[in-house]
Amino acid sequence: MSVLKLKPVSVSNANDTIKSETVDLGNGSDVVYIERFAGSEESWNWWNYLDKHIPWTRPTIRVFGKSFLQPRDTCYVATPGLTELSYSGYQPHAYSWDDYPPLQQILDAVHKALPGSSFNSILLNRYRGGNDYVGWHADDEKLYGPTPEIASLSFGCERDFILKKKPCKKSTDGSDEPARKRIKKSSHADQHTFRLKHGSLLVMRGYTQRDWIHSVPKRAKAEATRINLTFRRVL
Repeated sequence: MSVLKLKPVSVSNANDTIKSETVDLGNGSDVVYIERFAGSEESWNWWNYLDKHIPWTRPTIRVFGKSFLQPRDTCYVATPGLTELSYSGYQPHAYSWDDYPPLQQILDAVHKALPGSSFNSILLNRYRGGNDYVGWHADDEKLYGPTPEIASLSFGCERDFILKKKPCKKSTDGSDEPARKRIKKSSHADQHTFRLKHGSLLVMRGYTQRDWIHSVPKRAKAEATRINLTFRRVL
């Protein structure tokens, strides 16, 4: 797979012609969206590799005490020795970078585009059509720390990614404090939608996981397959 290469640009370089957008969510949180992190042809090369060679599985998970089939395929790759990932009663097998060396190339490209980042795991998801989705949640597990940087790379079918402000937040004194009281209503919207295009990269930073939840909802017109790589650093 040495012919597969990503040639990203750094989002910190003002001379780059790549289109990027930064949304200030307030209270120390923001989102960076790079619409064309990778070109169309190389993105399709990656999509084909991931679709054919990753050992996809569709596990049974438990939500609100009920078991059901997760509405998307998944695979987990991480550096050996990290704290094990577990969500909704499911603990995925952690493949190593050596198992799928091309993923290391993608990781290196993301690191180059995001100076200072140091991801050590990827959760891959494959949405096989508009009925595949991920519900409202936050990546606020303790293994990622209080202010995780999380990068999401998309290949294939365009899908909506929606961020919504959490309705309430536990304050430092233990009482419930509405999030809307902590952030000026006039400065920041309560919801943002990003159209994740083929070859795009979206990055959540700061306190986004503490104060916001996100989802990729069902879309009847999304008939093709989308593959998503979510990069995180496990502490």
